[in-house]
Amino acid sequence: MCPFLYPAVRLQLPAFPDKLLEWFWQTPDGRSSYSRFKRSIMKRRACHVPFASSPVSTKWCQNMDQIQGTGLSSSPSEELCQTPEPLVLLPYLTEIPITAIPDCAQKPPSLKDTSAPKRTQKTSKKLLSQTRLKFLQEQNFLQTVEDFKRGSCIRHDSNIKICEKDTCMWKGCLQTKKNKSLGQKTQKVHICSHTILQPDIRLHIIGLHNDYYLNLLDWNSENLVAIGLKSTAYIFSGENRTVTQKIHLSCPATYVSSVSWISSGTCLAIGTSSGEVQLWDIETQKRLRNMLGHMSVVGALSWNNHILSSGSRLGHIHHHDVRIAEHHIGTLQHKQGICSLKWSPCGNKLASGSSDGDLKIWPCDPGETKLKSPLLNMPHPTAVKAMNWCPWLSDTLAVGGGMTDGLIRIWDTNSGKNIHSANTNSQICSLLWLPQTKELLTGHGPSRNQMTIWQYPSLLKMNDYYGHKGRVLHLALSPDQRRIFSAAANGTANIWKYGN
Repeated sequence: MCPFLYPAVRLQLPAFPDKLLEWFWQTPDGRSSYSRFKRSIMKRRACHVPFASSPVSTKWCQNMDQIQGTGLSSSPSEELCQTPEPLVLLPYLTEIPITAIPDCAQKPPSLKDTSAPKRTQKTSKKLLSQTRLKFLQEQNFLQTVEDFKRGSCIRHDSNIKICEKDTCMWKGCLQTKKNKSLGQKTQKVHICSHTILQPDIRLHIIGLHNDYYLNLLDWNSENLVAIGLKSTAYIFSGENRTVTQKIHLSCPATYVSSVSWISSGTCLAIGTSSGEVQLWDIETQKRLRNMLGHMSVVGALSWNNHILSSGSRLGHIHHHDVRIAEHHIGTLQHKQGICSLKWSPCGNKLASGSSDGDLKIWPCDPGETKLKSPLLNMPHPTAVKAMNWCPWLSDTLAVGGGMTDGLIRIWDTNSGKNIHSANTNSQICSLLWLPQTKELLTGHGPSRNQMTIWQYPSLLKMNDYYGHKGRVLHLALSPDQRRIFSAAANGTANIWKYGN
């Protein structure tokens, strides 16, 4: 029997005497009415001739006794474990395999009470639709449960590969090769720049989320690059130019939403889409702990010695002391989701940006007092995502504007004043300070997806560099400050040599 069809059920309806039926379809003058005749035929068919396996015709779904009579297991969990094919979320008004019917859906109203009034076909269709809707509401849960029971979850594809340069036929490279002057094209600038970015390595990164509000790249003091690709965090060695480790999340449906290295050491913090914050020791290749508390995507992480701050899309910022068992020591709040989080170089201030354009500066007070008011609140017209502290001016903060803004703003966090600004005429997706030359690097979105170097403090444009065909979502600086890692939405990444 086809699993998408219900077995036919004969309804036991009371039989009508022939004389009563003859009176029913006759008009007062003794002649039969066609409409009455038709209704009578339909009633006879419902009483004596079972239709094909159609729940609309039989009025009700099968009960438990009928399921057992088909040879199927009466235990939904046993049958689901034995079914080799995965369950599929079916569209509305389609049949669902019997093996996927939960207990609550296998007990329709009893058919034994023949004294109950007959239901019209319209009422039956309505009840059938309600039953199907109940089945559909169970599908997401059943899919997840059965994936774990059978261990048949297929992890989403993600990978990092070094580009083969001229022989590479990957789509992302073919698009970029159209621009033959990769990394060397410049536009008219105010003054000649002494800073040069030269592409060193080109990588294919498969599985990078094209999400403006995530922070998926970080480069630590041990020359290790962490990048989140779908449900896996990849560790790329800047020295050996190879992927050394992969950290897979336990559930493939959960993706990596943020990564951040501790300031000194090999401890990596990973934020997930399910609200977890995981700590991993890369040297021992073990997970140190799993810190809960968030109820949504953890899109931003930032360390301040042993204090790890995490921000979620519900607007909550949690402070975790990773040295103690009761790790949660404080909470801060925004009205909208957190998309950037940075502790200042000296560790006395925390900057947090949200999707509604709210930039807040908080004191270094992770749970020591009940003070939860920010030092400063600086509104912006778009989301505050591209944000970074100046490494040689600890109270200076640079912020890049979103798609409808495009302004670089330099803030003095002592006075709360905007001391410098420049219009880029483009969405700013990422921002990085260059300590060697005292300059600023920005990664942009449409329409040119370029990287631009700006002189500081004048914010005059130095050079534009073109190495990506997708918006440059992430930038990271090497520990020796001589290389820059850029990752773009089109699935390409570049490591640039940087210097005078």
